[in-house]
Amino acid sequence: MKGHFEIGNTKFEIDFSKRNDISIALNFNGEQPNTYGVDKATSSPYQDGQFIGDTRKGGPCNFETYSFTTHCNGTHTECIGHITNERISILSSLEEEMIPSTLVSVTPKSTIENYTPVLNKDDLVITKEDLEIQLKGVSIELLKGIIIRTLPNSEEKKSRDYMKEIPAFFSIDAMEYLVSLGVKHLLVDTPSVDRLFDDGHLSTHNIFWETKGKQLNPNTQKKTITEMIFVPSSVEDGAYLLNLQIPAFVSDAAPSRPIIFKINEL
Repeated sequence: MKGHFEIGNTKFEIDFSKRNDISIALNFNGEQPNTYGVDKATSSPYQDGQFIGDTRKGGPCNFETYSFTTHCNGTHTECIGHITNERISILSSLEEEMIPSTLVSVTPKSTIENYTPVLNKDDLVITKEDLEIQLKGVSIELLKGIIIRTLPNSEEKKSRDYMKEIPAFFSIDAMEYLVSLGVKHLLVDTPSVDRLFDDGHLSTHNIFWETKGKQLNPNTQKKTITEMIFVPSSVEDGAYLLNLQIPAFVSDAAPSRPIIFKINEL
């Protein structure tokens, strides 16, 4: 199915039959990415007396209990409630169904850009310098969502242990730049926009949501961050419509399934 629509004063076409799923499927009890060494996501048949929820073990149906840590076991979308004292839910924060977005690829590197705490010499950083190059000339209407693929783009990201291979993160300059562009939905293939061990500063989280001291900023309550995506190398940089799917969880974050559709200017 194809369609035509306008963003601002520009007309676009879209083919809804050609979608790209940029989530990492959560394979319970199987291979999966992991952050902070938390327990793997698991599933097990529910059992109560004579009943067992596994048809392979004589049960009448499959009836499982699932255990996972949303922020650490795979693709997830989080809201401002991730860092505030007030318990804001992702369900109340994500209201948009189709989000005009831009996909860019960047190579994290050593930098003299700012970060708190001070950068280590081995830190690899997503920089303002590179984002400015990649986003030069992009229409502001296509910056509501930004999808960032880091290079090199190995399939191993789908099962990477981030305690063994430390991920890249955003400099303060880079995040301030994205905020200045009016980005509302940020998606990235790293497990956090901040350094994993940052002494609790959460510097770039706070910049994105414009928060201080864990207090809610109602002006940024509808913004989201999606981490641990995977964008196949076959998917080209450019303009997309983003359908950011989440379950109806009343929680600060939820597993998510971002779907992107290529759009072309008419």
